[in-house]
Amino acid sequence: MSRIANVFQNPAHRALLTYLVTGYPDTETTVAAGLALAKNGADIIELGIPFSDPLADGTTIQQASHLALERGITVRKCLEVVARLREQIATPLVLMTYFNPVYHYGIEDFCRDAAAAGADGLIVPDLPPEEGGALEEACTTNDLDLIYLLAPTSTPERIRRITASASGFVYYVSLKGVTGASNIDITAVSEKLQQIRASTDMPVGVGFGIKDAETAAAMGQIADAVVVGSALVSRVEEYAGDTPRILASVGEVLSSMRSALDAG
Repeated sequence: MSRIANVFQNPAHRALLTYLVTGYPDTETTVAAGLALAKNGADIIELGIPFSDPLADGTTIQQASHLALERGITVRKCLEVVARLREQIATPLVLMTYFNPVYHYGIEDFCRDAAAAGADGLIVPDLPPEEGGALEEACTTNDLDLIYLLAPTSTPERIRRITASASGFVYYVSLKGVTGASNIDITAVSEKLQQIRASTDMPVGVGFGIKDAETAAAMGQIADAVVVGSALVSRVEEYAGDTPRILASVGEVLSSMRSALDAG
């Protein structure tokens, strides 16, 4: 059983997925923050590979990605961060990347090296399943889950198509917008999750707009997992240059969400 699948073995447990921009403010802080997230209740850690055109990301993650690139982060350095974390924790690690870096690295080479470093899965927001055959094959060969996204605009036919290709879990984007947006309509999300579950038995995680423990708890009532990203990256940004405060802050955010999910 994969590490990702193991996270969802207990149907009463609501998984908490976290996101960091790899290399922001530097790789040492990313590793330390990853360890802090694992310690404070993260079930899966998503590591974003900075890209110059992050179309799904809001301003907080865009700015962090831009600075990481300016400071010399590369795909290979991101994989080194994965390897360093894997040496110290068993928490599933998922790489979030756009397709361009994967394509230029080489699809087969990227999946091989990601798996060798200790990654468990990939999220590629700009890759539709119609164009994902080569990556799906490379992921299967290297025991990586390829996690596809669904949106509020996804039709029933589109839901069936994407869930047929996905593995690990399905990532539902809770609103029409980018990461860090707000004003989640819980009722609308719940209705959409019912549609998704009619097409698949895979767990469904919900992301975009999960800002605090209250929002996480509300989403945990209807989803198998909640994803928190910008709320963590903003804490890294706020205390950039003061690693102890970064670690304390992201730990505080996460432990409050973990407690709220467990209480629910």
